[in-house]
Amino acid sequence: MDYKKYRGETLFKRWFLNNRFSIVLLNILLFFLIIWVFNKISFVLNPAWVFFSAILPPLLLALIQYYIMNPVVDWFEKKFRVPRVLTIIVLFLFVVIAMIWIINILVPIAQHQINSLVKNWPHIWNDAVNATQNALRDPRLHSVKGSIQGMIDDTQKTLFKSGQNTVNSTLGNISSAVSIITMIVMTLLTAPFILFFMLKDGHQLRPYITKFAPETWQQSFSKLLYDINYAVASYIRGQITVAFWVGVMFTIGYIIIGLPYGLALAILAGFMNLIPYFGTPLALIPVIVISIMTSGSMLVKVLIVFAIEQTIETRILSPLVMGNKMQMHPVTTILLLIGASSVWGLWGVIFGIPIYAVLKIIVSRVYNYYRRESDIFSNEDAASLTTGDADESKK
Repeated sequence: MDYKKYRGETLFKRWFLNNRFSIVLLNILLFFLIIWVFNKISFVLNPAWVFFSAILPPLLLALIQYYIMNPVVDWFEKKFRVPRVLTIIVLFLFVVIAMIWIINILVPIAQHQINSLVKNWPHIWNDAVNATQNALRDPRLHSVKGSIQGMIDDTQKTLFKSGQNTVNSTLGNISSAVSIITMIVMTLLTAPFILFFMLKDGHQLRPYITKFAPETWQQSFSKLLYDINYAVASYIRGQITVAFWVGVMFTIGYIIIGLPYGLALAILAGFMNLIPYFGTPLALIPVIVISIMTSGSMLVKVLIVFAIEQTIETRILSPLVMGNKMQMHPVTTILLLIGASSVWGLWGVIFGIPIYAVLKIIVSRVYNYYRRESDIFSNEDAASLTTGDADESKK
């Protein structure tokens, strides 16, 4: 054995970094050990989860608003040297005035349409079912009549069962409803204070956290925090901006064609657009049902509005606002949404992508560090990796 080769290496580097079998084995064992430990001490983590779930809603609301307002505060500070506190106060006043205008002008109209839509939806659905059944009486459609009728019956049973379960759970959990109302009130009261101090002192957070890292790692750790912040900020700003303009485009389109409940359906489309790929098609379902019940020409108009909106969104709006900042393949995004929704429900759909982006950045950084330090990879690979990291840091 050539002992000179290993003379300058530590045991950790020799048996862990430079031994592929030990790396795979230890990581598998570590993964299952972590799962086993968390399973055994889950009762210890319950108080921590209660505390975390209490502070999470106002923190998330403040964080979302922070990523929207912070570019404005930074721009006024750098461009005109306006104190951050003054810009924050002006922004808060602007938000309050905008909220008052929305509450007085738009909310009554939207509320009236939403209440009317909820009240008349059973009749609209029954009319749609009857129209479909009448269409299926055509002898040319006998071959598919059974399957379509089965789909309609299954849909009705599913909707009825889910609605019944929702009513039963609501009636059986009055205390939970009270706690939800309390949580909403506390969130609305505390989020502005959190937001104020995040806007005022948020730019000092990354240097402060970096100080806790070892001195040799501080530069890389600071870059890691920057990349995580950039990815989350890009996603939140992009999704909210696209969702807002999608709602605006559908509002204009539905008003032009005279679609009943147009404003309520456009607001629904804007909110549903926060769900990538699936949101807008899901929001289109009640629109198609209502347009069918209105007239055949209304269905054609709705499809034209949808086609124009999708063209503007996919060809102009999304590339301009979002670009490819998340660097995620569409298949990865779809699979992630399906898996996250099955495990965490609506929260998984909303936050699955940014959490995945953060984990991807952390894992890639750890992997790059391992490739640089390990002798398993060739010198050319390590050199190209170092060059790639240097190029990224220059961007």
